[in-house]
Amino acid sequence: TEHDFNLEKQTLVHEAKLNIQDEFTKKEKDREVQQRIARSAEIGECRVKKMKIRDDLLQKLVADAGAKCAVVARGQNYPQLLQKLIVQGLIKIEEMEVTVFCRNEDISTIEKILDVAVQEYVEIMKRESGVTLEPKVVMNENRNRDLTTNSYGGIVLTALNGKIVCDNTMASRLNLVYEELLPSIRAILFPDA
Repeated sequence: TEHDFNLEKQTLVHEAKLNIQDEFTKKEKDREVQQRIARSAEIGECRVKKMKIRDDLLQKLVADAGAKCAVVARGQNYPQLLQKLIVQGLIKIEEMEVTVFCRNEDISTIEKILDVAVQEYVEIMKRESGVTLEPKVVMNENRNRDLTTNSYGGIVLTALNGKIVCDNTMASRLNLVYEELLPSIRAILFPDA
């Protein structure tokens, strides 16, 4: 009986040891999993921070470029630029009745160059298609709909009561260039990424 008792005791002790080892192994695996999860979350958080910092830098770059566009809008060649933007917009919009929107400070400049721009458009269309057009291009009369200063200058042309819009502002052109060159900009600014 004592032998049976010792055998039973050893069996119970052995089973208890196995249970403790299993429990320990399970807890160790759980701890490793939790560590991996925490490490992965930390890496993800670092990536998000890195992306946020990069995005902030890119937005600052765009803002700086916008400030340079605002300088262009105060330059002596700005009337010629506006004229070219109007001609380009008219070619793109291809309508006979067009309204020109601009910033309040550009109204007098646009009024001076509008007829010349329309004439240049007519000449280009006649040369390219052989058709003489007579578009009616007018300035926006509603001062509440003037472009804001954060457009950095330029013009917006509309036709068919605003159903067709050609945004030729400096801000829209800057955004187009930014979107188009974004991969190159990233490669220059962040070569290791």
